[in-house]
Amino acid sequence: MADATNTLPQATPATLKRLHIPISGMTCASCASRIEKALGKVDGVAGVTVNLATEMANVDVAPEVPRASLVAAVVRAGYSVPEDKLPEGRAISGKNASNTPSLLDFTEGAKVAIAAALSLPLVVPMLAMPFGVHWMLPAWWQLAFAAPVQFWLGARFYRAAWGALRAKSGNMDLLVAIGTSAAFGLSLFLMSAAQAGETPHLYFETAAVVITLVMFGKWLEARAKRETTAAIRALQALTPSVANIVIAGNEHRVAVADIRIDDILRVRPGERFAADGVVVSGTSQADESMITGESHPVVKAVGDRVTGGSLNDDGVLDIVVSAVGAESTLQRIVRMVEDAQAAKAPIQRLVDRVSEVFVPVVLVIALFTLLGWGFAAGDWQVALLNAVAVLVIACPCALGLATPAAIMVGTGMAAKRGILIKDAPALEMAHRVSVVAFDKTGTLTEGKPVLVAANAVSNLEDARAELLVLAAAVQAGSEHPLATAVLNAAQAEGVKFAPATNMRALAGRGVSADVAGEPILLGSQRLMDEQGVALTALLPQAEALETEGRTVSWLARSGKLVGLLAFGDEVKPSARAAIEALHTLGIRTVLISGDNARAAARVATALGIDEVHATVLPQQKAELVATLKANHHVVAMVGDGINDAPALAAADVGIAMSNGTDVAIETAGITLMRGDPALVAEAIELSRRTSSKIRQNLFWAFCYNVVGIPLAAAGMLNPVIAGAAMALSSVSVVTNALLLRRSK
Repeated sequence: MADATNTLPQATPATLKRLHIPISGMTCASCASRIEKALGKVDGVAGVTVNLATEMANVDVAPEVPRASLVAAVVRAGYSVPEDKLPEGRAISGKNASNTPSLLDFTEGAKVAIAAALSLPLVVPMLAMPFGVHWMLPAWWQLAFAAPVQFWLGARFYRAAWGALRAKSGNMDLLVAIGTSAAFGLSLFLMSAAQAGETPHLYFETAAVVITLVMFGKWLEARAKRETTAAIRALQALTPSVANIVIAGNEHRVAVADIRIDDILRVRPGERFAADGVVVSGTSQADESMITGESHPVVKAVGDRVTGGSLNDDGVLDIVVSAVGAESTLQRIVRMVEDAQAAKAPIQRLVDRVSEVFVPVVLVIALFTLLGWGFAAGDWQVALLNAVAVLVIACPCALGLATPAAIMVGTGMAAKRGILIKDAPALEMAHRVSVVAFDKTGTLTEGKPVLVAANAVSNLEDARAELLVLAAAVQAGSEHPLATAVLNAAQAEGVKFAPATNMRALAGRGVSADVAGEPILLGSQRLMDEQGVALTALLPQAEALETEGRTVSWLARSGKLVGLLAFGDEVKPSARAAIEALHTLGIRTVLISGDNARAAARVATALGIDEVHATVLPQQKAELVATLKANHHVVAMVGDGINDAPALAAADVGIAMSNGTDVAIETAGITLMRGDPALVAEAIELSRRTSSKIRQNLFWAFCYNVVGIPLAAAGMLNPVIAGAAMALSSVSVVTNALLLRRSK
C-alpha cells in the first residue's frame, strides 16, 4: 500500500475503516500508481491499494475522513467514480453487481463497430497493395472517415492524456494520443502541401486503425476481465431474494433484507437458506458445495448449523436465524475473496515501480527514434511513423494486468473449492512452501474426543465417580474439546456436580480451580511435575494408554494424585491422503502437538508424517516454526485453536480450519472452509499454478515491449501492426489467466 502523510491524528489499525471505491478510466499500471499517490495525499489516509483488474481502490482511512474527499482526489487525478456501483464503504454485492467497465455496455460496443466501419475504407487500399491493386480514396474522403474516429471516438484518449499531463504523469492514453495525433497531423500537413491534382500518400488509416484496435482490445479485455470475477458473482447470486418467516405458526413471505436474528425461517426442499442459522425442527440434507467445496450433501438435524446460500435437498427445515447481512458466512466469504483480489502481490509492487518510469522512458525513445531517422535518413515522414510505432507498441496495458488477473482467477477458483485466501501475499507465498507443520487435535483428528478411561488411584467403589465429579466441576463452562468430552461422560453417567470457583487456565498445561474449598489441578504430566505431584501409582496405566494413542490428563487435589482421564480422538479420514499429497509435491511434513509423545508419535506413524514434536506449549509452537524458517524453509502452519494462533502468525503461510476458533481464522492467511486437511495440498498446488500464470503473463507483457520497441525503433514495425499487437497484449494475459479455470 502507498504510505500516506497526513495531518490528522494517527489512527491505529484497530480504528481504521476500509472504503472500497470503484474507478473508471484506468488503462494501465501507471494509472493505478497515479491514483494511489493522489489518494495517499488525502489527510487521514493510512494506506491505499488500487487494482487495475478489479478497477477498485481499497483505502484505509481514519473514521473521520469523509468518502467525498477521496472521490474528489480521484477526480482531480483525471478519473471518475461511478457512484451508482458502490454503497458507502462497501463494494456492491448481489445478483446485479458487476465491476465490469463501461466498455461492456451496448453504446461502447457500438462505438467499436462504428470505428471499425469508418476505418475499413481507409485500410482496404493498403491491404490490396500486395495483390497489385493500387487504389486510394481521395484525400478529403480519407479525412472525412478518419476525423470522427480521431476526435469523437478517440476523445477518451485525449481526456485521459490531459488528466495525466495535469498530474505530471504519463499513461497508455498519452502514448496513444501523441502517436495517433502525429500520424493525423502529418496527413493534414501532406494534404495542405500537395500540388493541385497530386494525390499524396497519407497516413489517416494509421491513426484511425490504431484507435480502433485499441478500443477493440479494451472491449475484449473488459469481457475477459468479467470472466475473472465469475466465482464472486456466483457466490453473490446464492442468497435468495425472499424467505418464508414463521410467526405464531403462520408463514409469511418476506424480503431477505427484512430478516432479523432469532427469526424462524421455514426452508422447503429445493430452496436455498436465506441466512445462517440453527435447525430447530426437521431433518434434511444440505448441498454446501458452492461454499465449502464439499461435493456430498451434509445431513442436517435439530441443533445443526446451516449456512446461508446452501441448498436444502429433501426435507422441510425450520431454522432460527443466527447471522444476517454482512455478518453472514456467505458475505464474509465474498468480502474475504474481494479483498484478496483487490490486494497487491509483492511482485506487483515491483511492476508498479517499473510502470511509473515506463511512459517517460518510452517518450524519450520515441523522440530519439524521430531524430535519429530524420537526421540519418533525411526522411522525416518515415521517422515520424517509426516514432509513432514506438509509442503505440509500448503501451503498458498488459504489464498492469499480468499479476492481478491471475490472482483474481486463482482466488476465485480457490473459493469454489472451499479454500478462502485472505490476501494476495499468502497466495503468492504458498507456492514456495517446503514444509507444512500440522497441529494434531481438530486439524488431523476430528477434534471430537471422547472419554475412554477414568482411572482413580483409590480402589474404593466411589473413587471413579469422585474423579468424574471433580473433573466435571473444573471443566464446567469450558468449550475445550476435552472439557466437552468430560461433561458428556458425566452427563451420561448421571454425575451431579457444582461448578468450581477461582478457575484459572494454565496455557498449554491445563487448569486450576477450587472445589469445596480444596485446590484442584487438571492437566498434563508437565503440570503435575511442575507442581510436585507424584504420579507413580498410575504411570504404568498411563503409558499403556498413551501407547494406544490416547491423550492422558491428570487430576490432583491438594497436591495429591486423584486419578487420570484418557481421551480418544479419531483421525480424519482424509488425513493420510493429505500427507501423501504433500509428499507428492515434495513437501516435508511436521507434527507439532501439545499432546504426549506417545499419542503424537502414534498419529504421525499412522499418517506417515516426517517429523514429530510433542508436549509443545503454544509459545513453543511459534518458536518451532521460527526454527524451521531459520533452516531456509518456507513454512506453512495448519491449525484450528487459540493456542495455534502464535504459530499461524509466525509461519510464512498460516492455514486455519474453518471449524476452529475465530482467533485462528483471523490470524491465518488461508482458511479451509470444510476443515479438510486434503485442502492444504490443493491450496499449495493452486498457488503454484497461479504463480506460474503470473510468471507467464509477466514474461509476455515484458516480451511485447522488450521485443516490440526495438523493432519499432528500427523501422521494422508498421504502426498498424504495432497497434494490433498492443491491443492484443492485454487480452492475451487475461485469457492466459482464465486458463487456470481448467485446472483439475
